[in-house]
Amino acid sequence: MIKKFMSTIYKILTFFLMFQILVVGFSFKINAEENFETWLSSYKKSALVKGVSQKTIDIAFKNVKFLEQVIKYDRKQPEFFEDTKTYVDKRANITRVRTARKLLKENKILFVDVENKFFVEKEILLALWGIETNFGKHVGKMDIISSLATLSYDKRRRDFFSSQLLTLLKLIDNNLINPNTLYGSWAGAYGNFQFMPSSIKRYAIDYDNNNKIELKSSLDDSLASAANYINSIGWKKGQPCFFRVKLTNNIKDKYINLSARTISNRLKIKKWKKKGVINFDGTELKTNLKAALILPDGKPGSPAFLVFKNYEKILKWNRSLRFGISVCTLANMIRI
Repeated sequence: MIKKFMSTIYKILTFFLMFQILVVGFSFKINAEENFETWLSSYKKSALVKGVSQKTIDIAFKNVKFLEQVIKYDRKQPEFFEDTKTYVDKRANITRVRTARKLLKENKILFVDVENKFFVEKEILLALWGIETNFGKHVGKMDIISSLATLSYDKRRRDFFSSQLLTLLKLIDNNLINPNTLYGSWAGAYGNFQFMPSSIKRYAIDYDNNNKIELKSSLDDSLASAANYINSIGWKKGQPCFFRVKLTNNIKDKYINLSARTISNRLKIKKWKKKGVINFDGTELKTNLKAALILPDGKPGSPAFLVFKNYEKILKWNRSLRFGISVCTLANMIRI
């Protein structure tokens, strides 16, 4: 009898607790949406003061809403929780190599033309295209205005996303972007190569000369814009990205880079050799370029790489050590 009574009490308490959790979660969502509307009203006024027309504000924010799932995606980016091997293997694989080579064969004239004009290897462009959107198959279906507004309202990177949203509004204002096509990633990136608004403003090109910049529907515009981006930030054609290496001695912490934000302590290869750094496959490390040592996973015995200036340019595209390794790995696989 006592056991039955206690079991009933336990069930009641469990139900009550679950009910409370649901109520709190629902209340949090309602409050977030109410606060978002207050923030949005203030942001519209600020955009107007900063030169965006009322017409554009009305059009852009007509259907804007707070997207709770965007916040969840922001907190669970694969760059943060996947180890290097898992991350790279998912993105640099034989399926993508085959697709890349097929697309290169079908569009060889365009790829060669873009490479010759912007001095960026076609393999790097194919690798970026493949990793960013699986060659245009996954450009994203999120409402970019709502995504950027949600992330601007959020506190983690508010200044960055507020600036991106303002840039996008001005692009719409200047008739450079059609607001009806603005569907992309949860972070507000757009098109085949996932350009953020600031990248569209700085680097996007009307390469097919039809008086429109079409980063989704035009492969000409997409490739040329990506090549212009990489070239503009200092890419050096013909130079390596990285060498996979082994550490045969203990390396002082000051020589090990763990963050994509700051890469430091670049040394000549002969100095790395003296410190016990050898090529992963046992062959000789051959280059006169300086390199920095990175351990994306930050653990002794985890994958180690000597990275060069070209690799650091990829980090300007995406501030992730694992992303940079993936792009350069896939490019090398396509080239071979």
